Amino acid sequence: MSNHNNWQTFKLGQIASTTSGGTPSRKNLDYYGGSIPWVKSGELNDSYIECTEETITLIGLKNSSAKLFPPETLLIAMYGATVGRTAILKKAAATNQAVCAVFTDDTIDTSFLRFQLIYIRPEILKQRYGGAQPNISQNVIRNLTVSVPPLIEQRKIAAVLNLVQQAIEQQERLIDLTTELIKTLMHKLFKEGLYGELQKETEIGLVPESWCVDSMKSFISNSKYGLSQKGQDSGPIPILRMTNQVGGYIDTHNLQYVDIPNDVLEKYRVCRGDLLFNRTNSFELVGRTALFDINGDFVFASYLIRITVDVQQMIPEFINFYLNWDETQQRLKSIATRSVSQSNISASRLGKFLVTIPPMDEQLTLVNIFQTLDDKRNLHLRKRSLLIDLFQTLLHQLMTAQIRVNDLDLSGLEEQLKE
Repeated sequence: MSNHNNWQTFKLGQIASTTSGGTPSRKNLDYYGGSIPWVKSGELNDSYIECTEETITLIGLKNSSAKLFPPETLLIAMYGATVGRTAILKKAAATNQAVCAVFTDDTIDTSFLRFQLIYIRPEILKQRYGGAQPNISQNVIRNLTVSVPPLIEQRKIAAVLNLVQQAIEQQERLIDLTTELIKTLMHKLFKEGLYGELQKETEIGLVPESWCVDSMKSFISNSKYGLSQKGQDSGPIPILRMTNQVGGYIDTHNLQYVDIPNDVLEKYRVCRGDLLFNRTNSFELVGRTALFDINGDFVFASYLIRITVDVQQMIPEFINFYLNWDETQQRLKSIATRSVSQSNISASRLGKFLVTIPPMDEQLTLVNIFQTLDDKRNLHLRKRSLLIDLFQTLLHQLMTAQIRVNDLDLSGLEEQLKE
């Protein structure tokens, strides 16, 4: 049961003052590249800001409407795609005019107010106005209704939510580090192999001497375009679309379904070990590949190509990693035909696409290396997802007093952050 008995409700303008920043003239190069961090609205990340993409000089600050805000200043974005996003400065900085600085009185904890603004963001966004890029004004911000408990409870609530946010950011750092390690190892091992052997020059660059370079069709036993039938929200057979390709694997969230006879199901069924290749999409997404490795009956949509490989020559997991390697993706995009909004790689073009083919034992070892790292990254992705859910639940329950801070035990998170 909610207990707001000792909470008070205010208009934000009753407990805080606001102002905004400014942009020094871009025509004067002397105004940029100085020692003063300069925050743009797109940099607000619902966390803390310590460094910025750009800096300005003291003369740039003095010759514009920009202001130098002290550490611990609360910021909220007023314009653009990040309207409503918040941040707190870790060091003194200036901002552009799209950022509102909020200065609270001594009865309000800045961190608590930031979380309150995150909680009421849906209400903030309802008050946007304008054309192509709706925005909010300082007046809208000052008229926001906020509910606050006594200061000591504000600080406890902020500490709990900060702890969960730190755990989320820790997982994000681990995801980034693991992703970078995978990229580094792919670049090294796809070019040098595992055993330090001499390299040879090929049409697609340097590869180990014992590796072959051949076209995809040399090991593809079957390739087929998908089913041209519109999916529905329900039905007997799930149909896989490009949105189900996530990180090189099939994600079964957000499925659509088709009702088809058995002979059509057999014709378009996806089997374990098949690859689904994204043949038609935006230029950024064309060429993306995913390995099908789940149970159940599934078919696939027409803008995908189902690839079945000869497992005597190629391990499906190896070619999936290889095709999703950044450098292979760049080469795939180079063979795509482009129109105004779509790019296409036909099955015949894909069949002629050159790839490296290591000996089978080396393919298997490489798969084990990349799979171990991929599993580690996916573990951190799952942990981040759970922590985001925890944050949203706690944010709602703490801001509505459904639970009180003293009822929580987050010692496990504290230990995780110390590791």
